[in-house]
Amino acid sequence: MRLANLDDRLVLLADGGAVDVHRASDGRFGPDPQAVYDDWEAFVAWAAGAQPGATAPVEAARLGAPVPRPRQVFAVALNYPEHAGEANSTVPERPLLFTKFPSCLCGPDAVVEVATDMVDYEAELVVVIGRRAHRVAAQDAWAHVAGVTIGQDISARDVQRWGPAPQFSLGKSFPNFGPTGPAVVTLDEVDVDALEITCRLNGDVVQQAPVTDMVFSVGTLIETISAICPLLPGDLLFTGTPSGVGARRTPPRWLRDGDRLESEITGLGAITQSFVAPAYDATPAPTTTTTTTAVRREGAGARS
Repeated sequence: MRLANLDDRLVLLADGGAVDVHRASDGRFGPDPQAVYDDWEAFVAWAAGAQPGATAPVEAARLGAPVPRPRQVFAVALNYPEHAGEANSTVPERPLLFTKFPSCLCGPDAVVEVATDMVDYEAELVVVIGRRAHRVAAQDAWAHVAGVTIGQDISARDVQRWGPAPQFSLGKSFPNFGPTGPAVVTLDEVDVDALEITCRLNGDVVQQAPVTDMVFSVGTLIETISAICPLLPGDLLFTGTPSGVGARRTPPRWLRDGDRLESEITGLGAITQSFVAPAYDATPAPTTTTTTTAVRREGAGARS
């Protein structure tokens, strides 16, 4: 199956068109693309025997994020050896995990504001959780997966590196910094070990690698996360990006107004983003230790 979000309604993509799930199931499943993951096993059983009618044509611009409101979005840093090398880092001993906030998610054909002067691209395989996973062993992890899709972990590197102990999440969570789609493809339709990621910037290939190059497999990532945080139906896991990101080029290649980015994964389709100048300065100045201390002193004086 290929599940998509067409005009905020859950559809199945087939034969170049879309089947509205709510109508085709006579109301058994609602129109909300997110809700289906809370009833995943029943949905899979229905879809196996369903005989949907005629499909309606699909325009890419009408597709939204196939999983629009996950409760949790996890992501992985330095999960390809060559990417770790270009970052002047050693391959990590355990997965380096962070989060993207769900408000950054958008559909596959999106316009993205270049929020700062150091916005970068990261094409990735994204895993969608279909069954709650808590303390799941790596060898059992795929049984908890609904399907896979394509994602871009767009990143403002300057915000990502703020402070003496950089944090990733805010710099990766500006609006539309999490494009996904075009559809969630179930595992019966893909050979996960044969998937290859390709990213093109203005038509030039800038990233390309098979997903089998990952340092930590999807099973290991799910085992690591679920040992601490239960993974919930409809959660997303961005599994890391190959080498070739803009920050590590000489000179660095930051995304700019007018750029066009295409990310493709074998058998999953492609997603495309167009980049535009921001309508305003979106990056607040970091608060310094000196400023914080001064504020505290002012407050103490006011109370005395």
